[in-house]
Amino acid sequence: MFNLHGKKGLVVGVANNHSIAYGCAKAFDLCGADLAITYMNAKSETYVRPLAEILGADIIAPLDVEQPEQLEALFKLIEEKWGKLDFLVHSIAFAPKDDLHGRVTDSSREGFMRAMDISCHSFVRMAKLAEPLMQDGGCLLTMSYMGADEVIENYGIMGPVKAALQSVSRYLAAELGPKGIRVHAISPGPLQTRAASGIKEFDKLMEHAIERAPLHTLVSIEDIGALSAYLVSDVAKSLTGGTIHIDGGYHIVG
Repeated sequence: MFNLHGKKGLVVGVANNHSIAYGCAKAFDLCGADLAITYMNAKSETYVRPLAEILGADIIAPLDVEQPEQLEALFKLIEEKWGKLDFLVHSIAFAPKDDLHGRVTDSSREGFMRAMDISCHSFVRMAKLAEPLMQDGGCLLTMSYMGADEVIENYGIMGPVKAALQSVSRYLAAELGPKGIRVHAISPGPLQTRAASGIKEFDKLMEHAIERAPLHTLVSIEDIGALSAYLVSDVAKSLTGGTIHIDGGYHIVG
């Protein structure tokens, strides 16, 4: 697809072989990049490590973004191992179940703040730590959803959180652009992942997407991976600050 030989990339958010982050990691590996892949805890390591080893990841490390020392340790390891970082993928999101399944009006302060911290501000923290490692420029990617742009039934507080994430990506693009660091939010259409399983009646949302999307198809993790490989490659060196929809055109019909 795209030549990523010699590039070093961090992928955060692999949970299993159905994860968007795994689709990205596969594409990066196919294009020749060296990878660092994280897992959240000991339980998730049993699923993530075998996948990372299949891809020949140089670095396999724990990362719970609610533990600041882990994030700092990860980037220190990347600095010691590689001395640089060319791109990263931030593909994590979380909201407490009660807040996710309830009305935004009823969301708790604690739940809203935790969802924002894990799903949005963690991207800011990664960008800050990546900046000094991207002396020759780089690319930061995060994953959004059309619920940031319009009200999606049962998406709850993740809609406002994803809207904030898209705004953050634009501000990061503006602030880091002079250093050659590009930033994008990718907005995939609905697809079956572990994260999506937490949204009520998600099957109906996927059926509606197939029916309404101009291409009458769902996006795959391979599709998202191919787009991500393009965006982090030198071919896309003039692109930054976008929210890029990959959903068979679903976003234009809603």
